[in-house]
Amino acid sequence: MNFNWSGRLILIFFFLIMIVGFFVWVGGQFLFWLFLQVIGIPTNLWSMIEALSTAIAAAAVFSAGFIAYRELSEIADSRHIDIADKLFEELNSDENIKARRWVFQHLPDDPQEGLKSIMEDDRRALKQVLNSLDRVAFLTQSGWIPDDVIMPWMHPMIAKSWDKLEPYVLYERERREEPYYYEHASKLAERCRTWRKTNLADVQVVWVDDAL
Repeated sequence: MNFNWSGRLILIFFFLIMIVGFFVWVGGQFLFWLFLQVIGIPTNLWSMIEALSTAIAAAAVFSAGFIAYRELSEIADSRHIDIADKLFEELNSDENIKARRWVFQHLPDDPQEGLKSIMEDDRRALKQVLNSLDRVAFLTQSGWIPDDVIMPWMHPMIAKSWDKLEPYVLYERERREEPYYYEHASKLAERCRTWRKTNLADVQVVWVDDAL
């Protein structure tokens, strides 16, 4: 009951504001028209009200458009921050860091021999890095967040991971006859390579022993 009365009061208050605003606007126009008559400027009252009302309405539309644009920009910024936070958590989780380190240091170059020799735990590490790249590809799909926002800090992890994993993905695509095998991770890596070529002078992957 209280909620219904509250809603009705708000509606009544809204209409009162509209009515008061209308009379204030018309009254102000009337006073301005009287002032023009006093100083000797002949003006039609209704034409003046119509012209000024049209100008005010146009200004209100432009103002509303600007406010809407600012709100959309703030929503986009908020979404970008949220996505960047999820990317940071994904790429810098302890499990993914450990899995990438194994891939960087121990994954054999030849996928045919490597898949025969690595242990089951090592296979899980390999798959974890691939799945992580797939999730990053999903979070960074077109239109969600610009590459220039995320690639400056993300590109080394993607480039180094794909440098090791690409031969395995290509081998598995051919062996399974599945050209779409980790397709999204592959597209992410291509975007990363393009960004590195455009923005970095030296795009070579450098491997060091006992890296931090």
